[in-house]
Amino acid sequence: MTKRRSCCTLTIPVCVSSKTEIPAAIREDLARSGGFDGLAARVPPEETIRERSRIHHALSDPLRLTILHLLKGQPLCVCVIKSVVRIADSRLSYHLNILKESGLIAAEQQGNWNIYRITDEGRRYASD
Repeated sequence: MTKRRSCCTLTIPVCVSSKTEIPAAIREDLARSGGFDGLAARVPPEETIRERSRIHHALSDPLRLTILHLLKGQPLCVCVIKSVVRIADSRLSYHLNILKESGLIAAEQQGNWNIYRITDEGRRYASD
């Protein structure tokens, strides 16, 4: 829990438990960059943070990265992907769905088959 107290032109959080102030060098840098408002202004909008988080989540699993690299070479049907990664249908479906929701892959229905391909966004993250 923090309290705020004013110092110079900044409102400085003070740690309630230790009663310590922000170190002088940090306080000076913070003042030069516009204070807490200037610091907060550097953070991307919430929607951008959510989108990046979704992509990082999709990329955080080795199996999903494997799938992304498989699709880098060519579009593939589920049965081919399954043969390479050797997991149950339900697990594969789960991982493909996460990659689709993050915009890294897309699926196209061709007759009875779902054909998966990497998107331009996915290609950006599947570089060697």
